Amino acid sequence: MAESQGNRRLRTAVTRYFWPPCVLLSLSAFAFAVAGAPAERPLILRGAAIYTLNPRQPWATALVISGERIAYVGNDAGALARGGKFARVISLHGAMVLPGFHDGHAHPMSAGLRFLRCDLAGLKTAEQTYAAIRTCAATKARKGWLIGHNWSPQAFPRGTNWRVKLDALVPNAAAYMANDNGYTARVNSRALSAAAIDPEAAVPERDGLGRDPVTHKPSGVVSGAALERIHALLPKPSQAEYREALRHWMALASGFGITSVFDASAKPTMLDAYHSADVAGELTVRVVAAQLVDAHLGPEQVDAFVAQRDRVRGHYFRADAAKLFLDGEIAMRTAALLASYAGMPATRGDLLFSAEKLNGIVQRLDADGFSIHMHAMGDRAVRAGLDAVEFAMRENGARDRRHQIAHAGVVDPADLLRFGKLGVAANLQPGWFQAGDPVMAETEAVLGPPRSGWIYPAASIAKRGGRIVMSSDWPATSLNPLDNIQIAVTRQPLDGSRPAKRPEERIDLATAIAAYTRNAAWVAREDGIDGTIEVGKAADLAVLDRNLFRTKPDMLHNARVLLTLLAGKPVYRDPHFRWP
Repeated sequence: MAESQGNRRLRTAVTRYFWPPCVLLSLSAFAFAVAGAPAERPLILRGAAIYTLNPRQPWATALVISGERIAYVGNDAGALARGGKFARVISLHGAMVLPGFHDGHAHPMSAGLRFLRCDLAGLKTAEQTYAAIRTCAATKARKGWLIGHNWSPQAFPRGTNWRVKLDALVPNAAAYMANDNGYTARVNSRALSAAAIDPEAAVPERDGLGRDPVTHKPSGVVSGAALERIHALLPKPSQAEYREALRHWMALASGFGITSVFDASAKPTMLDAYHSADVAGELTVRVVAAQLVDAHLGPEQVDAFVAQRDRVRGHYFRADAAKLFLDGEIAMRTAALLASYAGMPATRGDLLFSAEKLNGIVQRLDADGFSIHMHAMGDRAVRAGLDAVEFAMRENGARDRRHQIAHAGVVDPADLLRFGKLGVAANLQPGWFQAGDPVMAETEAVLGPPRSGWIYPAASIAKRGGRIVMSSDWPATSLNPLDNIQIAVTRQPLDGSRPAKRPEERIDLATAIAAYTRNAAWVAREDGIDGTIEVGKAADLAVLDRNLFRTKPDMLHNARVLLTLLAGKPVYRDPHFRWP
């Protein structure tokens, strides 16, 4: 039906005057309704390379979105027929469409606070860093503290006395500047004083208090117990600050095609902030949060988890997962190993739970339907986590389980087959796979051969039927899924400057994409909603400027996200991408 003269006049009047956007949209919808078209017009993506991750229909050239859902997947002619004459049509000219990426392990709120604090990321020289801290001291100090992140020690000359330098840069507040790896920090005298750390009583090797090699006074470098003591004094974020941090993170994530995230460690205050953001309609990603298990408590704490889970569940937010830290970090020699660390016959790290307590907590969480997310870096911790799941399976019987081992830094060969056998996903961070990565170098040094050959065994687990999930552990590695997919495929730095690190553990592109979409949706219990492109599923999609399967492996990270849709609505659009 042709548009009437009256409707043309209405649209002309609407666009000629400065009406609020909501009024413009309402009048526009009214005009279409009067003309006989549906108020909500379908959207057609055509001429695309659509990789569906659906084994029954792996590829398509077009799809139709009706409301929040995918209504058709197939060829261009079928899409045009299904969408009808009033549909909006986007011709993609060979661009790639994927299910929206899932980041299966990240810290959007807790680490997102760095957007509100003194962020030193990307600063290459000492003078740039000093200038940034000086500016932050004047603008971002809060409640007597200046908190900073991403301090890069490589930018500074050796022997710098950080305490003295920070005393000068931040004279009116306690300063806490965390390293980019988060394991150490630089602090000033006010911070040490606030923590009541007595330099005369502290033992550096045990207490983590660095000292000047000449004066033996505190150098301002803290780690271990000293870092924890100071960190405990930092001002607690408000719910409003958490929500602002989340907004910053979501803007970044949407630009990378991310439509779902697993928050790997959420405190009760953060759960409330997520819930409030969901109720307010602020979420532009789906969020599943893991409630943090206290190693000092037993299965009784799960009662509170159940209450929290039921209280905060909303439209785009759930908290039906639980996080357990089974050990520490390999490079810090706190990960639990089956055999001693190289050159340290008396040290093999500690498990944070006894076998009896771990089995009891995992059994209770499993019985109450929680997805269990276990941090396990050392091979002894990996085995303990697998053992606990196996115990829960025996005690609780058959049920729909979505448990995972996060990191799996080193896995004993005897346990590789157990991931697939027990249905436990291996959640890996490819940013740590590459040659030249500082974490990888430190890990190899403290493990020694042959265990250095067992680090991050992605291909070995996948070949034995294990489910691979990939994630960023942001801010520990790049948030960009395309960076991490490339590293997983090549085991090289993004610039190709070093040869592959254990090339036998490279995975193919299809496996890497599945790890960031279908598999991650499965562990998040979203596989009925998204993770693949199928009729009836939510239109959570990422449009890339090129077909990854026609891109050289060392060029995958150069692909650009043109459009990100959540439930059919654009949450990110490249400035040059035309939206109908």
